[in-house]
Amino acid sequence: MNPDAPAALVAARGLHKSFKRETGEIVKALDDVSFEAKAGTLTALVGPDGAGKTTLLRLIAGLMSQERGELEVVGFKVADDPQQVQDRIGYMPQKFGLYEDLSVQENLDLYADLHGIAPAQRKEIYPRLFEMTQLGRFRERLAGKLSGGMKQKLGLACTLVRAPELLLLDEPTVGVDPLSRRELWEIVLKLVREDGLTVVVSTSYLDEAELCDHAVVMHAGEVLAQGTPEEITAEAKDRVFIVATPEGMPARSLQAKLFQQKGVIDAVPEAGQVRIVLESADERVALDGQEVSGRPATPRFEDGFMVLFADVAERAERSAMELDRPVSGAGGEVAVEVDDLVRTFGDFTAVDHVSFKVRRGEIYGLLGPNGAGKSTTFRMLCGLLPASQGRLRVAGADLRTSRAEARQKLGYVAQKFSLYGQLSVDENLDFFASAYGLRGRRKRQRIAWAKQQFELDQFSRLPSIQLPGGFKQRLAMGAALLHEPDILFLDEATSGADPMARREFWGRITSLSEQGVTVIVTTHFMEEAEYCDRIIILDAGRNLAEGTPAEIRARAKPQEGREATMEDAFIAIVEEAREQRRAA
Repeated sequence: MNPDAPAALVAARGLHKSFKRETGEIVKALDDVSFEAKAGTLTALVGPDGAGKTTLLRLIAGLMSQERGELEVVGFKVADDPQQVQDRIGYMPQKFGLYEDLSVQENLDLYADLHGIAPAQRKEIYPRLFEMTQLGRFRERLAGKLSGGMKQKLGLACTLVRAPELLLLDEPTVGVDPLSRRELWEIVLKLVREDGLTVVVSTSYLDEAELCDHAVVMHAGEVLAQGTPEEITAEAKDRVFIVATPEGMPARSLQAKLFQQKGVIDAVPEAGQVRIVLESADERVALDGQEVSGRPATPRFEDGFMVLFADVAERAERSAMELDRPVSGAGGEVAVEVDDLVRTFGDFTAVDHVSFKVRRGEIYGLLGPNGAGKSTTFRMLCGLLPASQGRLRVAGADLRTSRAEARQKLGYVAQKFSLYGQLSVDENLDFFASAYGLRGRRKRQRIAWAKQQFELDQFSRLPSIQLPGGFKQRLAMGAALLHEPDILFLDEATSGADPMARREFWGRITSLSEQGVTVIVTTHFMEEAEYCDRIIILDAGRNLAEGTPAEIRARAKPQEGREATMEDAFIAIVEEAREQRRAA
């Protein structure tokens, strides 16, 4: 380690950084940002997409320079000598450069070569890295054949191959399932707590920030607050309550109503009830003319974050939606039927005899670890991939014989921003309306409806890639609903969205289901499973569990000192099934 390195391995003071868009608009990526990361600690940069987290990490890594301010990393001024910094740190960006046609071992060797690690050193380093990541038995497997979680572990191992003084991790768990996320964090915590490594990690998962020593809460390039997780959590002291759900009302319906009430900062469904955060401890909330009462709850980091975020986040006046044509049909009729579904790729079985039914107006969660078969099942349901075996009926159409007919009744919102980034909001809506067969007056009506429902008029001419925060999700949803589908597929649709945008997004989904639209969703945010009527959990292509959120949650292992969560249940179910497979 550099002998002159200070106790703070990262010291940022008044950092400013701007970028110029193609339109000529100047965007402030960082606006007077200051923070420190002390030696041997874990610091979290917390915030949604566009908060400035990645820009800040790239400045620390010496990959770009600030316009104003001072930045010292491992004892060196980054602007004066970025190479000195880069020689001493490890940096794992969101898209880490693994070579997918090389094996696990060959990737490690390549990074060791790049950093000049001698063969004798490798004999000491490799065993520890393989033990830590549990990748030892996959040495010969091609990186491209690894699951998402295993790829992240390999990326981390490659970053650690030269034993850096400081480790920078940019959203290391984005798109990673809860089990792999927990395993990755166990590695990071071991590096900090046992090895004394200094780590700065960016994340949009608020529960991850609770594991850190110091949290820097960011939004739109600014620091809203920083301190220990407990200090951020304390922002919500005496403001958090659990509200019971009236008989016969889904928790998500109560959540959607409460989230729009004056004086309510946050509302989320939780264990069949609704957790709310109020603007002040003595706030009174009325719903349908009746005062809402709830029992006090212990605040958590997310509650404190939402208190801070409520002052700066753009919040829609409403989340509910009104369809021009509510979906017709008898309540309780089957909208999606999957019977003995199999999909093979050569000798690999991706989906293994899966069956389930989804009724009209239900929200159905399709959950599972990376590589579980979710995406393959999803693609078959959307008519994008034929089944190898079994029967699929969607909106009354058999997908083996009437795929085109079924597609006309489906809407799809993808995990990645699936619109045309260089086209404006109006041009995207025009293109998708035409693709769905809308013409003339009807086409103009539906585009006007989408812009009004999703408050997109103000961005009509803006290239969609430049839309702020949750408006990308709004545009994607508007495009998917132009042709008034009976069934809506959401594939990790809230990934990267800020918490406020996710609440508003689910408010819209709730109102769609109440008007008869059937929704099938995949998500790695396990708390979002609470919005579902029923859930199926897949792993290795097989059905491990199916039921209501309450039934799934009941399978969690008891947690000392706190109530079991949906994530606890998910991990318990997957681990139990894997243990049984190993024993068989």
